[in-house]
Amino acid sequence: MMQIDYSKRPSACTSILIGRFASTDGSVMIGRNEDSKASWPKHFVVHAAQSETKLQTFKSKDNGFTMPLPKASLRYTATPEWTFKYGLFEEDGINEANVAMSATESAYSNALVLAADPLVPDGIQEEAMITVVLPYVTTAREGVARLGQLGEKYGTAETNGILFADVHEAWYLETGAGHQWVAQRIPDDGYAVVANQLTIQQIDFTDSDNFMFAKNIEKFVQEHHLNPDANGFNFRHIFGTTGVSDETYNTPRVWVGQKMFNPEIEQSPTDEEMPFIRYASKRLSVNDAQQFLSNHFEGTQYDPVGHESAHRHDFRPISLAKTQESHILQLRPNVPSAMTGVQWLAMGVAAQSNYVPFYTAITNTPQAYQRGQGKYSANSAYWTFKLASVLLDAHYRHFEAMYTQTQQQLQAQLGAMLQESDQKASSLAPEEMIQFLTDANAALAKQALSTYNALTSDLVTNSTDFSPLNFKTDDNL
Repeated sequence: MMQIDYSKRPSACTSILIGRFASTDGSVMIGRNEDSKASWPKHFVVHAAQSETKLQTFKSKDNGFTMPLPKASLRYTATPEWTFKYGLFEEDGINEANVAMSATESAYSNALVLAADPLVPDGIQEEAMITVVLPYVTTAREGVARLGQLGEKYGTAETNGILFADVHEAWYLETGAGHQWVAQRIPDDGYAVVANQLTIQQIDFTDSDNFMFAKNIEKFVQEHHLNPDANGFNFRHIFGTTGVSDETYNTPRVWVGQKMFNPEIEQSPTDEEMPFIRYASKRLSVNDAQQFLSNHFEGTQYDPVGHESAHRHDFRPISLAKTQESHILQLRPNVPSAMTGVQWLAMGVAAQSNYVPFYTAITNTPQAYQRGQGKYSANSAYWTFKLASVLLDAHYRHFEAMYTQTQQQLQAQLGAMLQESDQKASSLAPEEMIQFLTDANAALAKQALSTYNALTSDLVTNSTDFSPLNFKTDDNL
């Protein structure tokens, strides 16, 4: 049997960030598809707040990165790997201060900058970022500062983009070399979509409200003669990459996202200069964010499951088989603090799953979301959604309409359940609210899983006559 080295974990995600005035309800939202392996379960957990008597130490099982941690940590949610053998990879969550973080959007730096400041093999990387940052910050801006400082001190092992949000603002941080980074605040009325490229453009070093950066980055670029532009400081131009690979793998996903939210703008899928920040032609809901992360070029000639075949596999879609989980972290205004954070999770392939809303001020997560190992098991949320997805793929044309109808009905049911829980929770005392929200999560999970179990039953039942060992039988025999 061929042995697979699971320590090699390529990550190829797609991200979205939405400012509070760009959304329909004033929420700040960040979201991402975690794309790595087609069959590698994720769990959903909550870590309780901790208060230790002495400093703690973090050491990565993946690359040996080691650092001290504060004595006290905040409660936070996360979606770690099913096994910690190769590291934690907690990926996304919301802490008790209602700070959201998603890490990471993998990217690439060019050879010139890496020659001047190489990546650090045992530096901080995706595997550790949520764990060593999210429990220790109380605003999105603090999260950016903490991660940036850690990158400067220890170096980073990868080129990455990291998303932060709180109820007021969203930030996007990019690492561009071993110790170099920048971050930009998403305008309140703007949005950004990102796809495996360094994407931040002009940096205004005088605007501390909207930009943060490594303390010596200007000097670094000047001393090593890295700026290809006569004027300005375009981070994408200086640190990023361009070429056929980007135009096949990355830019088409940005193109389709901006096409969804700004259909009036004419652009090419291979355009290397699409803006990082856009302003949508309408206000965006959490459902719009879900549709973006579930997109596979529907309505275009590039849809892998579309009826047009000539260009079906020209470009890499946003939603694909190697998605382990997809999440949208929503920070809602004008509700009690315990109800502010909602972590929408779609286990497996976003286009073939459903986003289930989970409150994050909780004491525990639904048991099915804590289960699932490397082989299929019926009591795991990840495998429940994955099984339905695999059965759909076997006869996609026959079951697409039924599957889509089920998804839409469940989306509406979960939305209604969330609204009902909001109304009931808002009248509770703080000491009662946490348990109520924990129980509400269990009910939401139960509804989603029972719907998909019923869908799986229908898929199996209706697949029985598709065998290649079939023949039109003679009714007279």
